[in-house]
Amino acid sequence: MDTTLTVLEILAFVFIGLIGVGLLLALVLFIADRVQTEDAIRRNYPVIGRFRHIFSTLGEFFRQYFFAMDREELPFNRAQRDWIKRTGEPHSNTVAFGSTRNLSIVGTPIFVNAAFPPLDDQFASSAPMVIGPDARMPYTSQSFFNISGMSYGALSRPAVRALSRGAARAGIWMNTGEGGLSPYHLEGGCDIVFQIGTAKFGVRDADGNLDEDRLRKIAAHASVKMFELKLAQGAKPGKGGILPGEKVTPEIAEIRGLQVGVAAISPNRHTEIDDWDDLLDMIVRLRDITGKPVGIKTVVGDRASFRDFMQTIRKRGQDCAPDFITIDGGEGGTGAAPMPLIDLVGMSVRESLPLAADLRNEAGLKDRIRLVASGKLVNPSDVAWALAAGADFVTSGRGFMFALGCIQSLKCNKNTCPTGITTHDPRLQKGLVVEDKDARVALYAQQIIHEVEVISHSVGVAEPRLLRRRHVRIMQDNGRSVPMNEIYPSVPAEA
Repeated sequence: MDTTLTVLEILAFVFIGLIGVGLLLALVLFIADRVQTEDAIRRNYPVIGRFRHIFSTLGEFFRQYFFAMDREELPFNRAQRDWIKRTGEPHSNTVAFGSTRNLSIVGTPIFVNAAFPPLDDQFASSAPMVIGPDARMPYTSQSFFNISGMSYGALSRPAVRALSRGAARAGIWMNTGEGGLSPYHLEGGCDIVFQIGTAKFGVRDADGNLDEDRLRKIAAHASVKMFELKLAQGAKPGKGGILPGEKVTPEIAEIRGLQVGVAAISPNRHTEIDDWDDLLDMIVRLRDITGKPVGIKTVVGDRASFRDFMQTIRKRGQDCAPDFITIDGGEGGTGAAPMPLIDLVGMSVRESLPLAADLRNEAGLKDRIRLVASGKLVNPSDVAWALAAGADFVTSGRGFMFALGCIQSLKCNKNTCPTGITTHDPRLQKGLVVEDKDARVALYAQQIIHEVEVISHSVGVAEPRLLRRRHVRIMQDNGRSVPMNEIYPSVPAEA
């Protein structure tokens, strides 16, 4: 009996000891997760957050047998997100064995490799490009890849700070989105494109009309290089911006000119712009006030209306033309929008970009109007395709969100983002450490630029803006690919 009790006591002590070791280990991991700065999930959810990494790692093996493969998730698949994640890590951003991409899917772009590509000393880096030569202060952009419009309000304070600082490190521009100019946009010292949405946030008077004095103050910032008049965005063409009331903090209300806690619903269009002539009048007005290049952001609905726009410019003269046009595809992202608009309205950038480039060139405006492509373009192949299709620049929003640590939890409209990117909850924002994420933002941009240059050299041209449609083949439903210049042949300016 005594022996039995002694054994039970020993087992009890061992069990208690294991619990103590487990608790001590959990405490150590808790502290380690709180202190580290690379993973926002672990920082916001110590210990428990480690399971996401474990399951993601194990998923690489289980997906081979049971679950969806790396390229079957939406809106962005695991292969896309993992590539972006690896750009911010010290090890080589390479993969092994072979591509997991299904090349037989209709619409897949395949780049045409040259038999004798340029050697290492025979190619050049991407050249800077001037935008708005007729403005009093033209802008020379150093990079063909930049940050798309994402508002402070939709994004958190640390997210905007990290993007601003990362953009400065990479030498790229950052678009403010329609939420106005915050101190955090200016913090990094990067080039800024100020977006004017339909509600005129940041440059509006008490009645919601354009306040020219406030506009001049914005233009006086040396960092603000251009202005973008937003007509529509891909995720919600025909609907204005939506910022839920829980995201309208006192600071954001002050910047935008709103009431605290009241949802910010922008009009579905600029009330003073009824036709193309009105739009050109507004562009001229903004350029005269600011002295800086002025462009528009829109979604192409059909060929006829965009041709009417180009012909109106030709009729009135190039001095009233926008300095750039950002073409956003129907697959573009947003913080909040009705599902029917996200799913059903707006032409894809894969169709609208070549169309817009053709109509611009047809009107003889190629050297006057720069084209900026936007809409789910996050990887090197996306960017290279857009440049070949006719874009002068490419901007990305969600690509840079992934660089910040976004895990595609689809909580952007709820103020509960677990990575701190789209929430104003101070507890969740602590997970996003600016000093770590700004480096990842810069590395992502630099890696995109580098790998697009690699694609360019492999097809036999010296730099990315020399990519042409003949360098890309598009997969068809019969299992054969066709050169893109046969699908979209009318490009008068193309050699």
